[in-house]
Amino acid sequence: MGSLSRGGKNAFRNVVRTISITMIVGLSIGLALVMVLSLKAVQSRIDSVKSQIGNNITVSPAGARGFEGGGEPLTQTEMKAVATAAHVVKTTYTLSDRVTTGDTTNLTASIDLGTLGRRQRNFNNNNTDQTGPPPGAAERQSGGSGGTTTRTFTMPVMITATNNLASTSVAGGSKMTITAGTLPSGGSSADVAVVGKALAIKNNLKVGSTFTLYTKTIKVAAIFDAGNAFANGGLLMPLATLQTLSARPSEISAATVQVDSITNVDAVAKTATAKLGSKADVVTPTDTSSSAITPLENIKTIATYSLIGSLVAGAVIILLTMLMIVRERRREIGVLKAIGSSNVSIVTQFITESTVLTLLGSAFGAILGILLSNPILKVMVSNSQSTTGQALRGPGGGGFGAMRAAFSGGPGIRTALQNIQTSVGLDLLLYGLLAAIIIAIIGSAIPAWMSARIRPAEAMRSE
Repeated sequence: MGSLSRGGKNAFRNVVRTISITMIVGLSIGLALVMVLSLKAVQSRIDSVKSQIGNNITVSPAGARGFEGGGEPLTQTEMKAVATAAHVVKTTYTLSDRVTTGDTTNLTASIDLGTLGRRQRNFNNNNTDQTGPPPGAAERQSGGSGGTTTRTFTMPVMITATNNLASTSVAGGSKMTITAGTLPSGGSSADVAVVGKALAIKNNLKVGSTFTLYTKTIKVAAIFDAGNAFANGGLLMPLATLQTLSARPSEISAATVQVDSITNVDAVAKTATAKLGSKADVVTPTDTSSSAITPLENIKTIATYSLIGSLVAGAVIILLTMLMIVRERRREIGVLKAIGSSNVSIVTQFITESTVLTLLGSAFGAILGILLSNPILKVMVSNSQSTTGQALRGPGGGGFGAMRAAFSGGPGIRTALQNIQTSVGLDLLLYGLLAAIIIAIIGSAIPAWMSARIRPAEAMRSE
């Protein structure tokens, strides 16, 4: 009987031991497979996060945040040096405005002033009553020649103009959905606008309707729904259109600079600061994106240490098992040596036996790993998710007053730890099987070679 066939049969020599070894080795291999799959899934998500979020830089006029603060506006001409810098993929410009009924537009705001509006507004310099008059009441202002004028305050209509309408999401973080009409190009200069659903209903507007803005007739190109009443009460327009209407050529309220990778964000931010100097505030999402990636890195660290532990445990289990088996068969080894078996044939026999046991354990471990990989990963994610908190809700500060535009990246932060799934590939299983076989060969060859070198008479005398 050859060494290979003898080793294969010896693997099933003791059924109880075979089952026990298979389960123990299988658990170790299964845990290792779970950790490998978790590492692969988490690393894939980290790569996705780094490429999609945390790579946008916000540039705004120094001291200004939308309609708050002060300072001087930026221009596209000034931003050109930043837009053409290395590692900059795309630059989105935004211009914010607000217009009032009977003054600069014939539109009526869809949002009622209410208690909150009366408390928060600071309507004019002469108004010392910050809470405002009762709803519907008139306000008195200083007029010419010492007289007074009376007017009723109404909520303004908020306008956001951008050169990248297709990628714009509006206040509240919801990406707008076009419910009617066709979205115009952000690079257009036509007198068109995309109207929020609530504003359209309030003013009986539909696609093709017109309204007045800065004495110009504006055509409704589309109606959008952003999922919240505030955003649905605003207007979206091409950047050049609003710049022309409001007599602010080249002026912008803010710019979003998309960088090719999070690793280059700091370098681009330094370039922007150097080019614009004290004219602009440059804000990077480094802290936010790092907070989103940190829990993923924590999971990766846990998985790495667990993988190392399971591999070491598997190797030790195989080594001790084969050491025990070899010691039990010292007399058998002596007999084989006495009848002329070489050391190589004896070692081959035990390697074969160990390989068969490892293959059985690998099959059991592979099934176990595939079944448990997603549940275990979900547990690790749940433990890490509690530490992410505000970071996963994306950047929410700053903004453009009533209707700020948030560009690509926000949703990716919010879902950094959501829907992570492991996937098993044939290549991964083959590599894992190869590693297990190598461990089995090494773990069985060492004790078998040590025992095969003893003299037959000495082996026959041993218990």
